[in-house]
Amino acid sequence: MLDTAAEVFAAQGYNATTVRKIADHAGMLAGSLYYHFDSKESMLEEILRTFLDELWSGYDAVLAAGLGPRPTLEALVTESFREIDRHRAAVAIYQKESRHLVAQDRFDFLAQSQRRFKETWLTTLERGVADQEFRADLDIRLTYRFVRDTVWVAASWYRPGGQHRPEEIARQYLTMVLDGIAAR
Repeated sequence: MLDTAAEVFAAQGYNATTVRKIADHAGMLAGSLYYHFDSKESMLEEILRTFLDELWSGYDAVLAAGLGPRPTLEALVTESFREIDRHRAAVAIYQKESRHLVAQDRFDFLAQSQRRFKETWLTTLERGVADQEFRADLDIRLTYRFVRDTVWVAASWYRPGGQHRPEEIARQYLTMVLDGIAAR
């Protein structure tokens, strides 16, 4: 049911989606959805919390591993692609809707996650520059935005079960980001 709701929210947008549309896609009556959720807001909250909880579980494991900056960055990117694979629709919703949702108290967890996400990635990049694993002339904030956007935009085209596994896509992205695309 939540998977169906996530797909409908991702395809049609949160505001354009009604409980009736979700129920129609799930093959049930709209009233049946209210047996499980009191509103479409509750469904959306559950979808986004589940995605972010799993994302942070993976990120926390990476950060707890005590890796150097480059392996940490590589592991964070790989974990991000795994989450896109597991929660593609939720990622699309997050990208499209979070800017508007954070203004609602119910969704304050989104702003908290965004701050934590930014801190995690900036700290990793700063450590990389300090440890001379990354170039000293990097604009850390610009690099963070580039890597973040490069990774998460993949949710717009990636389809689970496709030609490439998430780890393969992560490896290709990392090669481009860390080593460039020019021949040596």
